[in-house]
Amino acid sequence: MRLRFKMTGAERCTLMDKACPSRKQKHCARFSASFPACILFIAISPQVFSAITLSHAEALRIGKRIWQNECNGTMSGLTSWNTGEDFASLGIGHFIWYPEGKRGPFEESFPKLMKFVSDRGADVPSWLQNARACPWQSQSDFQRAQNSPELKALRDFLVHTVDLQAQFLVNRLQNALPKMLEETAPPNRVHVQEQFERMSNSAKGCYALVDYVNFKGEGVLHTERYRGEGWGLLQVLADMHGTSNGSGAVEEFARSASAILTRRVKNSPPERNESRWLPGWINRVNSYARD
Repeated sequence: MRLRFKMTGAERCTLMDKACPSRKQKHCARFSASFPACILFIAISPQVFSAITLSHAEALRIGKRIWQNECNGTMSGLTSWNTGEDFASLGIGHFIWYPEGKRGPFEESFPKLMKFVSDRGADVPSWLQNARACPWQSQSDFQRAQNSPELKALRDFLVHTVDLQAQFLVNRLQNALPKMLEETAPPNRVHVQEQFERMSNSAKGCYALVDYVNFKGEGVLHTERYRGEGWGLLQVLADMHGTSNGSGAVEEFARSASAILTRRVKNSPPERNESRWLPGWINRVNSYARD
C-alpha cells in the first residue's frame, strides 16, 4: 500500500501566516519548491497500492488543530512540563525531551524533531544546537526558567516552525503503518491494514490518525505497556471491526480509542493517578467524530 500526502502547488507553502519565518532565504527557496509537491510514501507491497492526498488547506488544519489540542493554540503552551512527568513537552505536538541521565517508558521525540527541522534549514537557537539533553532537571527548574533567554528563544523558534513541526507529524504517520504491521501477528496484519485504510480514506480520518499517533504513539514499543497491554494506534485499529468508510470509520475509531485509553488508566500504576487525565483524553478522541 502506498500513502501519498500531496500539497498542491497553487497554495502557499507554510502552515503559519508568514512566509518562511524562521529559515534563511536560500533554504526557503528549496523548501517552497519541494513542499507543495511533497509526496510521502509507505510501501507495504509492490503489488498493492492505495493513496490519500492531503491538500495544503487540510494539512494547515491538522497542524493548527494539533497545536490547539496540545497547547490551546498559545505560544506559552509550546514549552510545558506537566505535573507528575519527568520530561519537558515542547512544540505543537508536545514532543518529549528528557533531562540528562533520565529516561522513561515513553518515546523521546524532541531530538528527532530538532534533526528534522535542522535538516530543512531552520534557524536553530545557538544554545539548542549544542544541547545534548534537556537542560532543566525537573518541573520546578523548568518553571523558574520561564523568563530565561533560553526558553524565550525556544518559544520563538517553535512558534515560527509550526509548518515544519506539522510536516514532522505527518512523516511520523508515514512511518507508522510498517512498524505496526511488523509488530502484529501475521494472521492479523490484513485486518490492521484494512482499518488503517478505512481511516485514511477521508480528511477527518487522516487528522485522527496523525493526531492519535502523536498523542499516544504507534503502540509498538514494549516499554509503552501496562500489564502487557498497549494504548497506541495499533491497539485502537486492532479493536475496530467495521467496514464502512468516511464518518462511520471515524466514529468507530473514536469509540475504540476511548475504550483503549480507559483500559490504559485501569491498568496504570496507582501512583501515576492517570484518572485525572482521562476526561480530557476522552474528549479529545471524541472530537474526531464531532468535528
